[in-house]
Amino acid sequence: QVQLVESGGGLVQAGGSLRLSCAASGRAFSSYGMGWFRQAPGKEREFVAAISWNVISTYYADFIKGRFTISRDNAKNTVYLQMNSLKPEDTAVYYCAARRFTTAQTMSVTPGDQWGQGTQVTVSS
Repeated sequence: QVQLVESGGGLVQAGGSLRLSCAASGRAFSSYGMGWFRQAPGKEREFVAAISWNVISTYYADFIKGRFTISRDNAKNTVYLQMNSLKPEDTAVYYCAARRFTTAQTMSVTPGDQWGQGTQVTVSS
């Protein structure tokens, strides 16, 4: 089990950038596949990006179109989501998820049951 805490959200103008962080406590962080998901008001949670437990692969939702980059620093037990060229439709609560020994593509559909509390991202037009 890991405990996840997201940070880095905030209010930004369209076209701006934010970097989200998800810090994990607990052991064996490097054995976890990690993913970012988001949920906008009135909408279902949707997949954004994931990185495999062995850092070999990353996977992104189609709507990202090269604007976001997921990365991890196992020495810091942290996964990041760099978000550039933000749009108003990116406004949502962003959550990170963790699942042991999971590839990026699998994380996109079966992220498991370990989640952070979320961080709000608001993009103004």
